[in-house]
Amino acid sequence: MKEKPVLKFMQIWNMCFGFLGIQVGFSLQNANVSRIFQTLGAETENLAVYWVAAPLTGLIVQPIIGYMSDRTWNRFGRRRPYFTVGAVLASLALIVMPNSAALWMAVGMLWILDASINISMEPFRAFVGDMLPEKQRTAAFSMQTFFIGIGAVIGSYLPWIMTNWFGLDNVATDGQIPESLKVAFYVGGFMFRVSVMWTVFSTQEYSPEELAEFDAARPPEHVADDTTLRPASKYRNGGIVWLAIGAVGWYLLTINSLDKQLYILAGMFIAFGLLQIAVSVQQNMGHTKNGLYEVVHDLFHMPKVMRQLALVQFFTWFGLFSMWVFGTPAVTSHHYGTSDTSTVAYAEGADWIGVLFGAYNGVAALAAIAIPFVASALGCRVTHLINLVLGGVCLISFYFIAAPDILWIPMIGIGIAWASILSLPYALLSSNLPSHKMGIYMGIFNFFIVIPQVTVAGVLGPTLKYFFDGEAIYAFIMGGVLMIVAGLATMLVDKAAEPQ
Repeated sequence: MKEKPVLKFMQIWNMCFGFLGIQVGFSLQNANVSRIFQTLGAETENLAVYWVAAPLTGLIVQPIIGYMSDRTWNRFGRRRPYFTVGAVLASLALIVMPNSAALWMAVGMLWILDASINISMEPFRAFVGDMLPEKQRTAAFSMQTFFIGIGAVIGSYLPWIMTNWFGLDNVATDGQIPESLKVAFYVGGFMFRVSVMWTVFSTQEYSPEELAEFDAARPPEHVADDTTLRPASKYRNGGIVWLAIGAVGWYLLTINSLDKQLYILAGMFIAFGLLQIAVSVQQNMGHTKNGLYEVVHDLFHMPKVMRQLALVQFFTWFGLFSMWVFGTPAVTSHHYGTSDTSTVAYAEGADWIGVLFGAYNGVAALAAIAIPFVASALGCRVTHLINLVLGGVCLISFYFIAAPDILWIPMIGIGIAWASILSLPYALLSSNLPSHKMGIYMGIFNFFIVIPQVTVAGVLGPTLKYFFDGEAIYAFIMGGVLMIVAGLATMLVDKAAEPQ
């Protein structure tokens, strides 16, 4: 049996470098899309609905790309062709997004931009599992986090740099996107393509035959793959239940004229029900060798550790998405006292949230250096518990801090939590997946990032509107509490899941 070779530092550096540009684009999106939407006329309570484009594209694109890349092998490699396509599309989308002439166009461009980012980003997670032995994966995912942190700092600060270093206007007038924001997006598109192509041209990949040989040397419990078909009747019956719940929910929302954002959740129930019914029909017809069936099969046959981590991810990303979606309106209204996008105070607050996002990502880059050493001493689970509790407490503290110029202090704890979120769950997961399904399971794992994001989109806007008078700062409190819950849930993950 042949074990996977240990890679040198620069080899890991090169294979992770592409995340620098990916995160520049991702951070420009996270920190500024709400600002673009509001400039084009979006109301605060509707932001989460417009933002649902981002998680839904991830929900659809990531498992498809994971499934396809698991089955790809040609002279360009296995994952690298997807890096390339995603980089080209994302760089073009970053140029078009800030030139949106209307709200509907900006929302549409968010779908395209997020789909393109996902095409590049999803294979990078599987890439680490493909290329490295288990004992190096925590370090490699932390290296990715380092580049994510650096890229996010650059992406978050770019609009501020364009205003304060190059004198470009940062105040929106008559529904126009500020010039500083446009140029920042152009620079981000260039950096996205260059950094991803660096990884494409500086790395090589193992063939499927080599990966199969490496798997033979791993502990059997870490490569288990349940191929038993789930009875078609269970898919059908489960689908009918999900469909009925969604349909009843949709009907109740309609007759009671409830908030339109809640339709998102009802629609998810209906879609999942129809998906299971379609799979049951396929199985009865003997059509089980196709992407749709295999994705659903793998969803219902996830390894135990993946199911345990799913709970952690759900609560974690609810907190993060609350901060990303409501960060600009929370800080501008709670700390700067305005929601008027045409005012100087709003522009200063919106720029400051970009700086704060850059701050927590800078901390994450530094924390990523230390996390492998802490995880080696305490284990991935305990380390993740500590980091998430710290992040949750810091999110809650935004409500109690009055002066905006010291908001960088809680960003330290959020940055440490962010570094942990981007590395330790993936180190635990990848050590318990077979190589031939590394891509599809990484794509399915994204479901448990997307589902809480869609839940935020459907629930948090109406919650703020009806219970907190539309005050966005309360999203930080709810997100912080759930991040602490996520930390506690980490201890439910089997100790045997720790990388060997």
